[in-house]
Amino acid sequence: MRAHPRSTGTPVPRGRRRASLRARLLVAFVVPLVVVLAVVGVASVAAVRHELVSQVDTRLEDVAFRSANYDRQPGPRDHDEAGPPGRPDFLYARGQGEGTLGARVVDGVCTEAAVLGARFQVAPLDGGQGEVLATVPPDGRPRTVDLGGELGRYRVVATGTDDGEVQVNGLPLASTSAAVTNLVGVELLVGLLSLMAAAAAAALVVRRTLRPLARVATTATRVSELPLSSGEVHLVDRVPPQDTDPRTEVGQVGAALNRLLAHVEGSLAARHASETQVRQFVADASHELRTPLSSIRGYAELVRRQGGELPAPVSHAVGRVESEALRMSSLVEELLLLARLDAGRELSSEEVDLTALVVDAVSDAHVAGPDHRWQLDLPDTPVLVPGDPDRLHQALGNLLANARAHTPAGTTATTRLSTAGDRARLEVSDDGPGIPPELLGSVFERFARGDPARSRTAGSTGLGLAIVHAVVTAHGGAVTVTSRPGHTVFTVRLPHATRPAPER
Repeated sequence: MRAHPRSTGTPVPRGRRRASLRARLLVAFVVPLVVVLAVVGVASVAAVRHELVSQVDTRLEDVAFRSANYDRQPGPRDHDEAGPPGRPDFLYARGQGEGTLGARVVDGVCTEAAVLGARFQVAPLDGGQGEVLATVPPDGRPRTVDLGGELGRYRVVATGTDDGEVQVNGLPLASTSAAVTNLVGVELLVGLLSLMAAAAAAALVVRRTLRPLARVATTATRVSELPLSSGEVHLVDRVPPQDTDPRTEVGQVGAALNRLLAHVEGSLAARHASETQVRQFVADASHELRTPLSSIRGYAELVRRQGGELPAPVSHAVGRVESEALRMSSLVEELLLLARLDAGRELSSEEVDLTALVVDAVSDAHVAGPDHRWQLDLPDTPVLVPGDPDRLHQALGNLLANARAHTPAGTTATTRLSTAGDRARLEVSDDGPGIPPELLGSVFERFARGDPARSRTAGSTGLGLAIVHAVVTAHGGAVTVTSRPGHTVFTVRLPHATRPAPER
């Protein structure tokens, strides 16, 4: 009966990696803050831009009024009456400031267009810029046009005159655009600094808030690392009282974990008490069965020694009584050994020569199974380990008996002994049919059988590999098995192995 060690882990499904609670809380805080800052920034920029453009429009109304009433302005003028050719004379009206634009459109064609500079220096516009101004509707409503080049964006208004011409006036938006750009830069800088400060403060608050949850997780981790599968268990770890406040969510989790640990500890204590009673019963029953079984075997042997030949039916019956009493005695001894190992009784400890032990065990197996091929692979020097020689011999004998009982005649069984560091490695392999996959994982359990019919012809009690596991574990080692059709290997690893130096 053989199997692969049972897996102790659960495969984790692959998929998108989820962020931690701390990261998600930070994202939940930072993302809305970014949105709010962006909305406030866009709204403030739009409001400031609208206000600045409104101020330009107010000034533009004054520019258009002065241009329209240029001919009616009293007093002397600071320039020629007609002005230079190609330059609108209303640009010279009193009060017009630097950067003021003026244009005259006749029948959809811009005939005059210029921009007023410092000290009444006038810069004429080119044809392309004039065409842009000629497209402005003469409805007296301010509009924004892009004149390109050094002039850039202008706020212009076009109005019709009494003689059928269109008079266009404009003011530059360069200062407005510069102010808006500066505002955007300041908002970005201040917003970024504010966001960083808020994120740092949020990270600190979240970390301090989740610190009790980390302590709860630490407690749960320590408990998960305890050996809870067997023996008496005391769960002394508990969540600290300051982390069990029911008024907080983390405190509710901590209190729930403490209740769970208390429930688990009580359940484990009840299980341990039940197991102790069962082990004690098995040990007592095994011990009490020794005497009647010895008596049965003794009386059967006494019958055989009586003078005269027994009738065939009686001789067969006596033989069956002896064989069954022997098998029952073997089962009782195995149960008693397991009960003692379960109770934690220490084995005798002396220096054991594994090399000699392997040779003796394989010799015994060769006598018991002459129809199998038994091979040895031993190191050049002896391998010594501390332990109980009788129990180790029994464990190796059980492995060899398992190979003999569950493989057909002619199977080759190989026993190898080696060392790796301070550990002895003992392998028992065979080229038999292997172990069915559905049986892997349970071969070291008690009363585990490869034949569900519990055939008595094989003489198996289902305790052989369980004893191997118990003996090896009691020596601080481990036993594993791998199997596939044509290749099955049981591997025993024992600690504290030494190899004496070869004699010269």
